[in-house]
Amino acid sequence: MDWDNPPPIVQQAMDYAMQGWDIAKGWLLSPAAWSQFALLIVAYLLAVVISRRIRPVLTQLLTPPPDQDHVIARARRMVLLFVPLLLPLLAYILTGAGESVTRSIFGSGGVIAFGKRVFLFLAVRILVRDILADPFLKLLGKYILIPVAGLYALGILDLVTEKLATTIVPLGNMSFDLLWLVKAIVAGGVIFWLGRWSNDQSANYIQSQEDMRPATRQLAAKAAEIAIFGAAFLVLMNVLGISLTSLAVLGGAIGVGLGFGLQKIAANFISGVILLLEGQATVGDYVELDNGEAGTIVKTTARAMILETFDGRWIVVPNEDFITTRVVNYSDQGSANRYEAPFSVSYDTDINLIPPMVEKAVGDLPFILSDPEAPDCELRAFGDSGVEFAVEFWVNGIDDGKNKFTPQVLFAIWNVLKDNNIEIPFPQRVVHHVGLDKGTPPPVT
Repeated sequence: MDWDNPPPIVQQAMDYAMQGWDIAKGWLLSPAAWSQFALLIVAYLLAVVISRRIRPVLTQLLTPPPDQDHVIARARRMVLLFVPLLLPLLAYILTGAGESVTRSIFGSGGVIAFGKRVFLFLAVRILVRDILADPFLKLLGKYILIPVAGLYALGILDLVTEKLATTIVPLGNMSFDLLWLVKAIVAGGVIFWLGRWSNDQSANYIQSQEDMRPATRQLAAKAAEIAIFGAAFLVLMNVLGISLTSLAVLGGAIGVGLGFGLQKIAANFISGVILLLEGQATVGDYVELDNGEAGTIVKTTARAMILETFDGRWIVVPNEDFITTRVVNYSDQGSANRYEAPFSVSYDTDINLIPPMVEKAVGDLPFILSDPEAPDCELRAFGDSGVEFAVEFWVNGIDDGKNKFTPQVLFAIWNVLKDNNIEIPFPQRVVHHVGLDKGTPPPVT
């Protein structure tokens, strides 16, 4: 490298280094600088003493009892998280007071101002490292907030900001500077994080309103979600200085896309809104699809409903299928449902004794309902092997996969029939053997 004629970027870096050296040399040889450095140390030590005395008191005041979970208790726990910032913020405040004193006495305060910015940087670092728990906010703090605080502590934030503002990135007929891009990333991330947090809080509040129908709660939660993120989008456009009228072309393109490639998505979204308004199927309902698959609705989205079968599988069903096909809804948040358990007895049995005997045995089970109807044992047919019966019973819930209630009912039927010496038949055949000797009569079994 030719050190007599270095590249411009190297020359600029060397100029900055020389300026820094001149400032450092001026500080080292200046009594005012040493006085400011002494005040900086005194302010820090005073902040340490004060924080050690105040921190236990603040911790005790802000710590609510473990059994409290109301709004004030949650607010106290949130404020308690910021107690680690006490030391650097106290040092920052005391250093600021010392800066006013040094500027009034010596007419300068560069050293103590630098120390004050360093304390602020330490506070930001503690905030990102120890306080922020959300992964997105921690990522934003690590790669945006800490670098900005570091540039501010070094006193070159304005220089870097100016450089970013003058760096133009062309994009077709549009162009933007890097500072606008950084602002867009930070503002967009923060605004939509706040939107997501607000949406979670509103959804939890709406779902806790047990007086509302499940379908109404789902509709209110979806409406709140659309309103929150719509408002977040408008705020972001306003922050970035983008006129909403400039989005007319984009809106037209989206309309054309909906007309061609996004028909199914639009149909599923509208079908989801209709389902929420009508309340025909909502979370907790046990439904059977037209193809025979059945399960409990565990989640509703803008595009589909998610069913969980009795064996743990999840089925994603487009909302449109609930509108255009036949769907059987077996439940409505815990309503009663009727099932039946078939059985048969021998032809040697006095069948007049069977209905009251079985109805009492099934009715004694703890989950069997007497309203809307008590267990009803009916004669169904005279079968090949025995007399066929079936007992109808009502339960509060779903016999998903016929593995929840029916087995216990069949056990009760088996036990009551065995206790009364009533035979449960099984298939039998009579076989005639024809012998080779026509004079010998065939044996009969």
